[in-house]
Amino acid sequence: MEREVRQLLADKVSGNLLGLWLLVPEHLRLGTWDLLRNWAGEPTHEGLAPRLALHLVHEAALCRPTLRADRSLRHTGFELLNGLPWLPTDGAVHELLEAHTIQEAQFLQIALGKLRRASGHFAGQVLALDPHRMVSYSKRDMIERRPKANEPATKQAQTFFLLDAKTRQPICLTNSSSARQLSCATEELLKLAQQILPHPQKDQPRPLIVADVEHFTVELFDYVRQHTMFDLLAPLRQTKALQKQYQALPDEAFLRHWAGYAIATQTFHPRRTACPQACYRYIQRTGEAPQEYHFKGFGCTGARPEVPTLTAEFPDRWHIEEFFRFDQHLGWKRAGTLNLHIRLGQMTMALLAQALIHQLRQRLGVPFNQWDSPHLAKDLFGGLEGDVRVHQDTILITYYNAPKAQDWKNHFENLPQRLQEEGVDPRVPWLYNFKVDFRFK
Repeated sequence: MEREVRQLLADKVSGNLLGLWLLVPEHLRLGTWDLLRNWAGEPTHEGLAPRLALHLVHEAALCRPTLRADRSLRHTGFELLNGLPWLPTDGAVHELLEAHTIQEAQFLQIALGKLRRASGHFAGQVLALDPHRMVSYSKRDMIERRPKANEPATKQAQTFFLLDAKTRQPICLTNSSSARQLSCATEELLKLAQQILPHPQKDQPRPLIVADVEHFTVELFDYVRQHTMFDLLAPLRQTKALQKQYQALPDEAFLRHWAGYAIATQTFHPRRTACPQACYRYIQRTGEAPQEYHFKGFGCTGARPEVPTLTAEFPDRWHIEEFFRFDQHLGWKRAGTLNLHIRLGQMTMALLAQALIHQLRQRLGVPFNQWDSPHLAKDLFGGLEGDVRVHQDTILITYYNAPKAQDWKNHFENLPQRLQEEGVDPRVPWLYNFKVDFRFK
């Protein structure tokens, strides 16, 4: 492999997928190569498996989950970026993912999450929890579920995400068959999150998880109170019985915060709970006159300041929908295989790609940090014309007529020296310890 890669570098490569080489310095800064080697069980830098995993990461960045030898453009420099002289086949990628378990993918997520937390990608104080369900066209016999009450039941592949609500960055994910209950899958997700995020000190507030109404279950509330370091906030169902109870509350039970907005706080024990600790119910009342009152209830596992919790932290939950719109094309838009370990391995590689793209967006600034993943894949990763050549111990990537080239020079030209100043080894281990530098013309 090394001889053939060196031959490609000596021959020079031209193509339009060279924008992906901008991810190389982000790989080095984040340390993804060591993550992939540990996941692949490869003790040295010479193995094939971590390079195939890099292929999965980079094809996710291109929003093309099947960039394979039989159905893709070749001779564009994509395979060279992975330290390979050729594109892998479907069989090679399948065997790579088949050889690894769900637990190994989870360990990779935990290690990635710790690196991202140390890099300042998220603080983990307010977390958004949401399932991401996709229609499955599998012929397998499985439970069908209704996407909405007024829609017919369909086969679904279930994915569950935990997102930092402030920075809109994913912390971890898990997947399951359509038969698995939401509470059980969420418990597994929270176990991963507890290994990524630091436990709060005694004088610090507990991290808050904001969720949808379907997460208000007795099993989940009991699990959060007994086994986690989090508080969970979820809306209560708008039942007639609860509405009558809210309307029967005296006006003195509500604390008025501003015109047309008041909150009442109660303690309660969910039915059939196994936990003696009480939960808290926050009843939000909007409207000035009694005939205009509208009530909405929220359940929480712990006592928290009502106003910031309901008016600032809970609305941040909707950032997870923006995340799906922005980045789901990386590998979370279509169901794919229902072999859960293979699917989770592929989705975890997409999680790595998303972390690298986030770092690159922050570095490039406006307007690139406002582009969604398909836009970046089309106009940046797959839209930059250039060539790759080698000079002594450095691979030179030259871009022709790149947008904002003058600004990019400040980030990418003389890259080995810049990385050394940051305390990062500029040698690229999967490229046989070549360094990488950029030119703009």
